[in-house]
Amino acid sequence: MRVQTLLAILYVFLWASAFIPSRILCANATPLWVLVLRFGITGAILIGIALAVRAPLPRSAREWGQIVLLGALANAVYLGLSYESLRHLSAGMGAIIFSTNPLVLALIAPVTIGEALTRRKAFGLVFGFGGVVAMMLGRAGSPSAQFGDELLLFAAVICFAFSTLVYKRIRPDADLLVVTAFQIAAASLVLVPFALLFEPVPLIPRTPEIVGSFVYLILAISIGASFLWFWILRHGEATRVSSFYFLTPVFGLGLAALLLREPVRWEDALGLAAICGGIALVVRAPRPQPEPEPLA
Repeated sequence: MRVQTLLAILYVFLWASAFIPSRILCANATPLWVLVLRFGITGAILIGIALAVRAPLPRSAREWGQIVLLGALANAVYLGLSYESLRHLSAGMGAIIFSTNPLVLALIAPVTIGEALTRRKAFGLVFGFGGVVAMMLGRAGSPSAQFGDELLLFAAVICFAFSTLVYKRIRPDADLLVVTAFQIAAASLVLVPFALLFEPVPLIPRTPEIVGSFVYLILAISIGASFLWFWILRHGEATRVSSFYFLTPVFGLGLAALLLREPVRWEDALGLAAICGGIALVVRAPRPQPEPEPLA
């Protein structure tokens, strides 16, 4: 569990850092077209690597369907909603809301993949979520924390939590590189009609700030973090690993304050303390019974 814990923390740091370049892009470009290009370029790179190393491709329509479903849920819908909210929502607020993922995951995991929600784990999740709520209330009503944008991002969180459980349930037999490559490419195709509908004219200025943000999201997040996340899911327990999302506000607020000069209040320390306390309770909770075998 030590290796999984370190990798989970690294993944959360990478994912929290993604709110910075994402906020820059959403504030200065057309978000859906940004995602279409980001997923398209990333998918092309990874598919090229998969073909070069002769990774085994899926042999059945069922496997291809699973990959497309994962791409739609974990990338197209989740990030499509997230990027729309980040047109106005601050990067720090986005990181705070995203950290509610463990609570959503813990509430639906028992009835979907059989992960037990023990009393200690439930208390830890609620305690940590209380810290998240406190930090949200302190920012409610500000121009960078409107309720509509927060609701949109929360819908994205629910979608991402569901995609996590879908992956754990179906467990695609295809090579990890192939799954990652084609589900990202599928997300690009899924988003094209929505981009054409809502953003007819792509607008992506080629400034150093925009280009740098774009490159970081492709290399560090779409490729690096995606591989890391699927590896964690294949070797760990969804609810326990995802509990480290409570660290997202810590990393997100710190990076937003450092790089975007977003304000951080002293009251945030209380919320962060509750979040960290919730993590300690969740990760030390007794392990649940083994998960059931995936559906045939």
